[in-house]
Amino acid sequence: MTAAETPATQLAKASPAAQDPGIRAWIVTGMLVVFMMVNFADKSVLGLAADEIRQDMGLSATEFGLANSAFFLLFSVSAGAVGLLADRVRPKWLLLTMAVLWSVAQTPSALGGGLAVLIGTRILLGAAEGPAFPVAQQTAMSWFPNHRRNLPGALVTLGVTLGVITAAPGLGWVIDHHGWRAALWVVAAAGVLWALLWVLLGADGRHPTDETDSPPPRSADVPATSAAKPAYRRIFGTRTWIGTTAAYFTTYWAVALTLVWLPSYLHNGLGHSSAASTKLVALPWVLGALVLLGQAALTGWLMRRGVSSRWARGRVGGILLFLGAVACLTVPLVDGTGSKTALLVVGFGLGGSFATVAVTTVSELAPPARRGGALGTMNATVTTAGLLAPALVGRLVDTQGATGYQSAVVLTGVLLLLGALAAFTLIDPDRDAVT
Repeated sequence: MTAAETPATQLAKASPAAQDPGIRAWIVTGMLVVFMMVNFADKSVLGLAADEIRQDMGLSATEFGLANSAFFLLFSVSAGAVGLLADRVRPKWLLLTMAVLWSVAQTPSALGGGLAVLIGTRILLGAAEGPAFPVAQQTAMSWFPNHRRNLPGALVTLGVTLGVITAAPGLGWVIDHHGWRAALWVVAAAGVLWALLWVLLGADGRHPTDETDSPPPRSADVPATSAAKPAYRRIFGTRTWIGTTAAYFTTYWAVALTLVWLPSYLHNGLGHSSAASTKLVALPWVLGALVLLGQAALTGWLMRRGVSSRWARGRVGGILLFLGAVACLTVPLVDGTGSKTALLVVGFGLGGSFATVAVTTVSELAPPARRGGALGTMNATVTTAGLLAPALVGRLVDTQGATGYQSAVVLTGVLLLLGALAAFTLIDPDRDAVT
C-alpha cells in the first residue's frame, strides 16, 4: 500500500467478488438470526410463566429473582472463556455445541423437580448460552467487510427481538394450556432442530478485505505477527472498549428486566390481565426491532458518506440510550395505566437497542485475530447485569410491593443515562483502533 492509499482507496480498488459477500453469507446470517431467536425464547420462558412458577413452587419474589439470576452465574464466565476460544476453534462447532447443550439443559426441569433442579438447570443453560451472542456476531461479521457489517449485525441482534416476539404469544399459549414445563420441551425441540440444520448449512467465513477494512498504517519495524495479534490488554485499555462496554452494560440491564420482570409488572403492578400482559410484553421488542433496523440504516448511511464511527456509532447509540433513559425516568411523573405502559415500551425498547452498536464498534476496534476475545470479554462483562438485576428487583418487590417495580424502572433510567454519557464521551474507534 502506498502512502497515498487509504483503506477507502483499497476498498474502491477491491474486486466485486471481494466486496460482495455472496449468497452463502446471507444463508449463514439467516441461520444465526434463528439461532438467537431460539436463544432468547429459552430465556423468556421463566418470565412468561413467572406467576405460574411462583405459585407452583411457592416462591417469594426474591427467591424467583434469585432463580433467574442463577442463569447468569456462569453466563459471563462462559462468554469470556468461549469468546477467547473462538479465536482458536472454528465458531461453527462452538455454535453447534451450544445449541445441543441448550436442549439438554431444558430436560431436567421439563421432567419435574423443585427449586433446586430449576436453579441447577438454569446455571447449566446460562453457561451454554453465555457465548451465544458474541460468537454468532463474530461468525456473521467474518463474512462481511467493515462498511457492510451494520446490517448483518443488526439482523443477528434482531433475532433476539424476534425470539421474544414469537415466544410471547406462542409459549404463552403453551403455558396457559399445557403448563410451563411443556414450554421447556418446546424450546428444547427448537434447539435440536436448529442444530441439525446448522450441520448442513453452517459455515465460517473470512471476508477477503477483512484485514484491510480500517487498519491504521503500521511501521515497518513492527512484526506482522504482533500486528495481527496484539495483546488483549491493549484492546481492553482503550477508551472505546471501556465506553462501549459501559454503555452496553446498561442496555443489558434493561434487557434482563424486560425478560424477567416486565410481564409481572404489567400484570401485578399496572393491573393488566395475564393475557394482555403476555401480548404487551412483546411491544418493547417490536419497537426495539424497528430501532435496530433504523439505527443500522442510519449508521451505514453516515459511514458511507465519510462520517466517523465516533458519530455514526457512538453518538447515534448514545442518543438512543438517552431517549430510553428519559422515558424510564418519566414513568413516576405520569398517572394512568396507559401512559405508564407507553413509557415502559419506549424506555425498554430504546434502552435495549445498543447491542448492534456495541458489537460493530468492537469489531472495528479489534483486529480479526483478537475479535472473538474482544467481543466475548465485553459480553462477559455486560451480562453481569443479568446476574444483578433480577435478584435486586425481586428484593425491591418483596420490600416495597408494587412500588418496587417502579423503583426498578427509575434505577434503569439512571443507568441508561450513564450509559449514554459513556457512549458520547468515550467511543472513538478511529482514534483507538488496535493493530
